Amino acid sequence: MWAIESGLARSSPVEDPRLRCTSFGKRLPHPVGLAAGFDKDGDALNAWASLGFAFVELGTVTLRPQMGNKTPRLFRLPQDDALINRMGFNNAGLDELERRLSLRRTPIPVGVNIGRNRDTKNEDAVEDYAECARRVHKMADYIAVNVSSPNTPGLRLLQGPESLGTLLKAVVEASQDTPVFVKVSPDSTDDELKEVTDVCRSERVKGIIATNTTVKRTNLRSNAASEEGGLSGRPLRSRAEQVCKLLRTYARDELEIIGVGGIFTGDDLFRRLAAGANACQIYTAFVYRGPHAVSRILHELLERMDKEGITDLTELASRWYA
Repeated sequence: MWAIESGLARSSPVEDPRLRCTSFGKRLPHPVGLAAGFDKDGDALNAWASLGFAFVELGTVTLRPQMGNKTPRLFRLPQDDALINRMGFNNAGLDELERRLSLRRTPIPVGVNIGRNRDTKNEDAVEDYAECARRVHKMADYIAVNVSSPNTPGLRLLQGPESLGTLLKAVVEASQDTPVFVKVSPDSTDDELKEVTDVCRSERVKGIIATNTTVKRTNLRSNAASEEGGLSGRPLRSRAEQVCKLLRTYARDELEIIGVGGIFTGDDLFRRLAAGANACQIYTAFVYRGPHAVSRILHELLERMDKEGITDLTELASRWYA
């Protein structure tokens, strides 16, 4: 983070009209953004464009500062190209993020991912989320509602249709014209995802971010596989892609989807866009593939598009109808 913030880590941008797309009301030069969790407090807010990202999502931010869970709480699984984290929404709080956003100079769109404090009960969570949305909506290009992290006890219960409906109604009202997205869990059942989709449509939500990390552990080889927390990276790819397809089937063209989870290569990105994502995000791939991750993935995507005879992302996106 120090190297990124200082401008020491940089990458050449990929500029190709075939990669242009639209999401959350913004024209993007390409579909790859930075997922929430990497820059929780906006420390490197003005540097992400120099690494080639088309947009960045800050947070998860909570109303009040919190330390998060005890360390160690972040683990590499190199044999699996994966990470496990149990960070617990460690962040400097909304006041500090507001200050950072007021100094924003980045040319790329910025989303803000919001959550509840650990000591806020679920029955009181609406006020935490609504206040966060109310205070950042003028400085954010979209707001992401995090009800799917496995590292805050009880948080995922907010994905239930009744709780989620009440929560989203308040957040959408507080956000005014700023687009609102909901970040969902890959561990939800297909029926539960259908319920989330229905609630999002009824509450005028812009779209869904699919997906958060998983608590499941399947066929992992690394020693750290037994650690508690949310798993991200290659092992999540298949389920995250499946969730994207399901959500697109459920929502048709009424909701946008931002795909995230296990996107390491241009082929992964190609498949996620073909599965119905309007744009995508990376996190673990950036850790493993380094500062040039975005450039590498986009060049690989262009190679795959050439191979398939696809001229632009609009043509690729139409594949989910087939």
